[in-house]
Amino acid sequence: MSKQSQLLLVDDEPGVRESVKAYLEDNEEFIVVAASNASEAWELLQKNTPDLIITDIMMPEVDGYQFLAQLREDPRFKALPVVFLTARGMTSDRIQGYQAGCDAYLAKPFDPEELEAIVTNLLSRRKITSETGASGLELEKLVQEIKEIKDMLGQQSSLVTTPAPIHIELTPREQSVLDLVSEGLMNKEIARRLETSVRNVEKYVSRLFSKTGTNSRTELVRYALKHGLTN
Repeated sequence: MSKQSQLLLVDDEPGVRESVKAYLEDNEEFIVVAASNASEAWELLQKNTPDLIITDIMMPEVDGYQFLAQLREDPRFKALPVVFLTARGMTSDRIQGYQAGCDAYLAKPFDPEELEAIVTNLLSRRKITSETGASGLELEKLVQEIKEIKDMLGQQSSLVTTPAPIHIELTPREQSVLDLVSEGLMNKEIARRLETSVRNVEKYVSRLFSKTGTNSRTELVRYALKHGLTN
């Protein structure tokens, strides 16, 4: 079973809170926590950060716009998806909502299926963005390691004679993969560049490990640069 997503629903109308909560929790992927106003919602946020917030605009004391501004000013909630669910459905209201930083705007009365679709889409995008960010950090780390290896080898070459390149039989595709690995590209980027599957790239990288006696991409790049297998 996939991990459930927690939603925070903020609305001062008990009927709306109960009906929206009941509908969304029919989807086993969602857990809905409800708050009757922005102040109560803010207290809940201090204890646990949800995956997405659905909030009304017209609420007493602190309205939806003020609540959203408070969220966006806090680094913890700056990227948290927020859906406005409100009776104010004029174009000017929607524009104001998007300018304030909401991710979606749904006017009452609304189709609950549409709300569910919006929530599912925003959560999927957030997951993809998170994964991309992680792989981006991994790529950045690898590129930095490659730069350090090249700098180190460059310093060594000024002190000692560069050994003759070791002759290893590489197929044209293995050479292409090795060159791209040496540029710091990850498997997905290599697959896209060579118009092949990630599985095939993994296969070629595995072959390169075997032929060079290395166990990691960093070792492979260090070996290739040291022995003249790539530029």
